[in-house]
Amino acid sequence: MVEMIDKIKTLAKNGEKEIIELRRHFHMNPETSWNEVETTKRIAEELKKIGCENIKVGFGGTQCGVIADIVGGKPGKCVALRADIDALPLNDEKDVPYKSKKAGAMHACGHDSHAAALIGAVKVLTALKGELKGKVRLLFQPAEEHGIRPGAKALIDGGALEGASAVFGIHVMSTVSSGVLEYRSGPFMAGADSWETTIGGRGGHGSAPEGAIDPTIAAFEIGNAIQTVISREISPRDTAVISVGGMKTSSYVFNIIPDRVEMCGTVRTFRPEVQERVRAAMTRLFKTLGEAYRCKIDFKYTPLLPSTINDPDMTTLAKSVAESVLGAKNVRESELVMGSEDFSHYGKVVPAVFVNLGVASAEKKSDMPHHSPKFDVDESVLWNATALHAAFAWKFLEEN
Repeated sequence: MVEMIDKIKTLAKNGEKEIIELRRHFHMNPETSWNEVETTKRIAEELKKIGCENIKVGFGGTQCGVIADIVGGKPGKCVALRADIDALPLNDEKDVPYKSKKAGAMHACGHDSHAAALIGAVKVLTALKGELKGKVRLLFQPAEEHGIRPGAKALIDGGALEGASAVFGIHVMSTVSSGVLEYRSGPFMAGADSWETTIGGRGGHGSAPEGAIDPTIAAFEIGNAIQTVISREISPRDTAVISVGGMKTSSYVFNIIPDRVEMCGTVRTFRPEVQERVRAAMTRLFKTLGEAYRCKIDFKYTPLLPSTINDPDMTTLAKSVAESVLGAKNVRESELVMGSEDFSHYGKVVPAVFVNLGVASAEKKSDMPHHSPKFDVDESVLWNATALHAAFAWKFLEEN
């Protein structure tokens, strides 16, 4: 197996220039969630040129997303490799030759890198497919950033995991040093929910509050009270976050009490039972505080993404592969990540593992936050992502 890992690393390194070129192409031509039509066409063209089989394009009633297979020369199981492909609705503010050509669209989270690295892995595995025991399913997924309409569910509904026994995914991270891989068994990334409310009162003159029903007072009280859900109703051994993301009143005049306040926010949890406890407590607080302040409350809680939970056996396999590819000193256990990923949906169907690969380099200006208009990656790391994809698939099929 050591000899095969070395061969995979050599093939990945030899393809580095092409991987970077592909990444830059995607970076210059970004497409936001459920608009990845040209990105899909380019990926499908590459897969057809390489010689993939069973290529299927278009999911969720769109022309976005690709699945395909590499069929090995020997019988075996099927393992899936996933890359997301959508960009964000941001303007690219970097001064680089590969800056986004589209106003209002930018790859500010590294999905261009994910797509390019997985295409690189396809080439590596295709070069070895005569010795490959089984099948590798390739998932180029749209709309990871959408949240409400996640691309992962659309691919699953479209048969992406039919026959698959496991799935592996990588995310580049600008908060982790270049070439360092972080893994975690069990709960890894938070589940994400959204909430919104309208607090209805009765408007009036600011000088005569007794003639009004002031919804702002209820809003202020609710904003504070929901934090007690975390501090007094969730065990300190669990992790959860409630945040207010926005608040607006029906009027914005210094001497007017508005008749309505709208609020929205997010909840992050790692376990379903904690998620349900938070939802129930928030529902109770909004209702009772609204009544206490004589306001009418319309509260809506929407589950969006489940927590990303890594299968222990798949995590052990991924850690072993990463140590072989990157060296043990560059592989470490991750803390819990409060961000969310729709990769979580795959783990509800088959054993799954998701890892983060560092691309942060101050020298190369690739240490800006994700979703920042100056986000970039250290491209010298991308061939490592290619090798990790290929090596995980190879080792899984060898051992299963």
